[in-house]
Amino acid sequence: MKLSVVIPVYNVERWLGACFESVLDPACRDYEIVAVNDGSTDGSGIAAAAYAARYPAIIRVITTPNGGLGHARNTGLEAARGDYLLFLDSDDRLAPGALREILDSLDGSFDVGLFDFTAVNEQGRELGYTRGCARQGDFTLEDWPQLLCEAPNAVNKLWRRSLFTESGVRFPDRLWFEDLATVPRLYLYARRFRNLARPWYLYLRRGDSIMTSKGIERNAEIITAVDTALDAWREAGRFERCHDELEYLALFHQVLTACDRVALLDPKSPLLPLLVDDYLRKFPDFRRNPYVRAMPAKHRLLLELILRRRFEAVKALMALNDRVRGREG
Repeated sequence: MKLSVVIPVYNVERWLGACFESVLDPACRDYEIVAVNDGSTDGSGIAAAAYAARYPAIIRVITTPNGGLGHARNTGLEAARGDYLLFLDSDDRLAPGALREILDSLDGSFDVGLFDFTAVNEQGRELGYTRGCARQGDFTLEDWPQLLCEAPNAVNKLWRRSLFTESGVRFPDRLWFEDLATVPRLYLYARRFRNLARPWYLYLRRGDSIMTSKGIERNAEIITAVDTALDAWREAGRFERCHDELEYLALFHQVLTACDRVALLDPKSPLLPLLVDDYLRKFPDFRRNPYVRAMPAKHRLLLELILRRRFEAVKALMALNDRVRGREG
């Protein structure tokens, strides 16, 4: 079997049908859908079971007590039979025609295939387009260590399943930013990457998602996610080889992204100096980093505001950016 689509399901009854329909094509062979009902308390489990009853040759549903996204993904990948894995969040969907193109791309010659994704709001309006990788074609991490500076998303990639089974790498349970903790570790075991450069993934930016909710304190978990990734590279003896890329990865996610997110919600949060001070302790000489020096002007401005603890200004700037991009609608 070529492909296993792993879909964690938790209280997404409203969106689950569209998700399943986007990966259902009875005319396609060599793929399966492994849906993991992670202790849903709404009608998601019933809806998933109904789809499995209609398409028993394609869909399997596994029901577990609630353990979080990482736990559900791990459950799915351990039950998967495909040579490759695609993680699809249950409020997202694949673009029309993507499934057939994905199956056609799986020739067995790469370990990680990267593709593009489009962010949409609940009305279906496009909010942004993100390329899976800046490097074209086939490459190795030695050819393109800059991959570590790019978005460490699990969902816009095709993963050779043996990367998980042979390395023992799994998603952490009940940790926000589980992709950041996991994807850079998997890169250590991948030999060949391929940029497939296709717009296959539609990411729903929900107004009630955990990344925009009031649970500010859980943003502290990004420190654990970053440290998990960095420690794995140290243990593998490859940290210094990609020092600049890993230093920038930590800066972008722990300082720029996390501080922007927290400042938007509460610019007086004590978490903000904690995030900054922890990073500076790990990387006191980060200003020498060539990726930092090459950052766009907007990012340099935000970084200076954060380092000077001007979090009210960060909030104002990010709120303006959100209005310009139409995210509030």
